[in-house]
Amino acid sequence: MQPTAGQSAQDFWDELYCRGSRQTRGLPSAVLKRFAMDRTPGRALDLGCAKGDDAIWLVQQGWEVVAVDIAQAALDIAEVNAVERGVADRISFQRHDLAVSFPEGRYDLISAMFLQTPFDFPKPEVFAQAYDKLASGGMLLIVTHGSATPWSWNKADHHYPTPEEDLAALGYAESDNEVFFVDAVRRTAHGPGGETAQVLDNVIALVKK
Repeated sequence: MQPTAGQSAQDFWDELYCRGSRQTRGLPSAVLKRFAMDRTPGRALDLGCAKGDDAIWLVQQGWEVVAVDIAQAALDIAEVNAVERGVADRISFQRHDLAVSFPEGRYDLISAMFLQTPFDFPKPEVFAQAYDKLASGGMLLIVTHGSATPWSWNKADHHYPTPEEDLAALGYAESDNEVFFVDAVRRTAHGPGGETAQVLDNVIALVKK
């Protein structure tokens, strides 16, 4: 799905979620589970929460969660899913266009899964804000697409950066204040029509000392 002429980012994502199924797989992102499972629960921020599976899982592990999306339709679906699982009272759902506004507060974990969009998006500035919002010892976990799925809106010749290129584009450099995990991880992706495909995800984890 491509945006129509003059369509705003919020309207585009609202339309996408309104058109799609409200159902989810009910499972957290594998990368989030891998990195958050052994961390001491605290306050978490889920940027781009979509239908809420990651936020719900984090609450079930004992985290207090702020779940953010640009699409009100996504937040509405996520809240219904949270109600059905009995955890809605422990998630604060907030609508933000991260190019314009950012949630307040300090966080022990900030997760940003696939903040990729057909619109202009100031990714380095957004992730700089996210890093600034980390508490000491907090983790910023960023996952981006490292390859295309057959149902992707990107053109066949679209360049997908390596994890190292992603990291360099964010403007981070290893220092006494940052510990890096940078890697490409393979997973099975599930498409809107039930399709599956093997894809690569670029994973960047920064821990603030």
